[in-house]
Amino acid sequence: MSDSLKVLIICRHNSGRSQIAEAYLKRYAGDRVDAASAGLEPAAAVNPLVVEAMQEEGFDLSRKKPQSVFELFKQGRLFDHVITVCSDTEQQCPVFPGITRRWHMPFPDPSRATGTREEKLAQVRTIRDMIKAWLLSPGPDDFASKVGLVE
Repeated sequence: MSDSLKVLIICRHNSGRSQIAEAYLKRYAGDRVDAASAGLEPAAAVNPLVVEAMQEEGFDLSRKKPQSVFELFKQGRLFDHVITVCSDTEQQCPVFPGITRRWHMPFPDPSRATGTREEKLAQVRTIRDMIKAWLLSPGPDDFASKVGLVE
C-alpha cells in the first residue's frame, strides 16, 4: 500500500464516528486508501450500539480497539488527509507533518443518543448513514472525489 493515500479519521474517543468512517473508507476505497482512526481520549472499547449498527452493514467492529491520536503522532505516522468528525476536536488535534488536506465534518456523537435502547440504536443508524453519505457524496471539492471513491 505504499502508493495509497494515507487517511486518518479523528474523534474524541475513537469509539463511534471515526470507527464508522474508517470501516466504510476501507470498504469503498480498497487499496487506494490506507485508513486509520484514532481518538484524543480513547475509550476502552467501541460503543456497543455502533458495533450493532455496523454489523447490520456487514462490518464486525467487536474486536476493534480504540487508539490514541497522540500515539500515532509519536510514531511519526504521516497522513495525506486528516478528517475530524466531531466539533470539539478541531482545535485540539495535533499537527501532522506532511498533511496535504484537512477535512472537518462534524457528526452527532453516538454516545449522546437518548431514549430507549431501540431509540438510541435508531439514532446511531442515522449517524452511520450520515457518515456513509458524506464519504460517498460527489461534488466539485469533496472528499469522495479527492480520494477516488467517486468520479
